[in-house]
Amino acid sequence: MVDITKKTRVLEGVDPAAIPFDDLLAEGQPVVLKGLAANWPIVEEGRLGTDAFTARLKSFDVGRQVTGYVGAPDMKGRYFYNDEMTGPNYEAVVTGLGAFLDRIVTEGAKEGGSHCYMGSTDVGLFLPDFSRHNGLRLDHEMFRKSTVLASIWIGNQTTAATHYDMSNNVACNLIGHRRFTLFPPSQIHNLYPGPLEPTPGGQVVSMVDFDDPDFDRYPKFREALRNAQVAELGPGDVLFFPALWWHQVEALDGFNAMMNYWWNDVPGHLDNPMDTLLHGLLSLRDRPAQEKAAWRHLFDYYVFGPSDTAGAHLPDHARGALGPVDDMTARRLRAQILRRLNR
Repeated sequence: MVDITKKTRVLEGVDPAAIPFDDLLAEGQPVVLKGLAANWPIVEEGRLGTDAFTARLKSFDVGRQVTGYVGAPDMKGRYFYNDEMTGPNYEAVVTGLGAFLDRIVTEGAKEGGSHCYMGSTDVGLFLPDFSRHNGLRLDHEMFRKSTVLASIWIGNQTTAATHYDMSNNVACNLIGHRRFTLFPPSQIHNLYPGPLEPTPGGQVVSMVDFDDPDFDRYPKFREALRNAQVAELGPGDVLFFPALWWHQVEALDGFNAMMNYWWNDVPGHLDNPMDTLLHGLLSLRDRPAQEKAAWRHLFDYYVFGPSDTAGAHLPDHARGALGPVDDMTARRLRAQILRRLNR
């Protein structure tokens, strides 16, 4: 097991009605908001025990089938690839929410029981009344730009291998304890990402096993550890971290549950940057080095520099895609890209 000494900054006494989202995003660092969800009714039920928690959660169930993931005891809770890297090291099961909750509890209480995990389950779809009683006040302007996804994650002792998400994340720990190990986006070079596909759970994961890191095979991982930080969450604690931060998530108890919010501070008509990355692999990566260096300048000018630079010297009517990208501009760009891809 790796040893990381840097702890994520903790803020105490944050007012749930006045979460400082502007400051959090401007700082661009993970922050533990201690006890921010401590007064949620579901957290209070969890203090009475697992049975009370699951009973309350079942009361919100509308009967939809959920997908759960079950791994054998010898996978040690780490949801990852099988030995041949042809697929995941666990099986997916489609079942009722109540039945899978019972299975999580039963297996989590066994010596050598199976690892059970229900991840990224849409609260609005599967537990529509849950957020009426439990949730953060998201009344900042940015939450009106695009959809906020609220998901619930439930399992016994499981580990989500190190990965990144493309959205900002607020993780609200409901019952049990979780440990997040976090790395800034710059550490991608030292984390040895796995294939773009297949992936164990939809996102690229680091190939390094934190419980037994192979430093001969992954020597730069030592540098990643020097830039890592750890956040420990108890019931009612909340963790904020920005988009594209790598994170490993360990559920430490026999039963654990967390709710999280994903969002991006951009209008909904903007496309997914992963599409651009995939197209970059197709169009740029294997070009000669001098061409790639030249294209880097173009991307810095048009994309990565200030958004108003490329069109600033042009009259408004002539800026086109070089001006602000509104919904109509996005539609025109999308059509132009499709024409180019289909020619």
